[in-house]
Amino acid sequence: MIYLAADHRGFELKEKIKSWLLEWNLEFEDLGNDQPDPEDDYPDFARKVAEKLGEIGDKGIVVCGSGVGMDICVNRFPKARCGLGYALGQTKAARNDDDINCLALAADFLDEEVAKEIIDVFLTTEFSKEEKKIRRIAKLSRVDDSS
Repeated sequence: MIYLAADHRGFELKEKIKSWLLEWNLEFEDLGNDQPDPEDDYPDFARKVAEKLGEIGDKGIVVCGSGVGMDICVNRFPKARCGLGYALGQTKAARNDDDINCLALAADFLDEEVAKEIIDVFLTTEFSKEEKKIRRIAKLSRVDDSS
């Protein structure tokens, strides 16, 4: 399942993403916002996606103006590994090396076609499962408990 969410600045791009996911025959759930409300707050929507992550294969896509607020918020949840996608090679590396399960996008700074390509790379790139990369990801879960 792919979970989507956006605040008012990301709303228009989220709606485009939904059309691309339909085009690609991929299952998704839109967790809001359902309208471009200038008074909404990105953490409310980032949280909804982050709380859904955890099952193998689940992915999230969150969109706000810079992408950074959503990225920060999602990464506060233990089963989320969110990355800010801004280039194809960087997004491919984030999936391959870091096994990100959520993609944050900057609606104010990404061209629509580039955003579509970044999402395609995010959804089609597999995690490499190299021993050193698995070890590094495991260490992330121990950061908060100072292990």
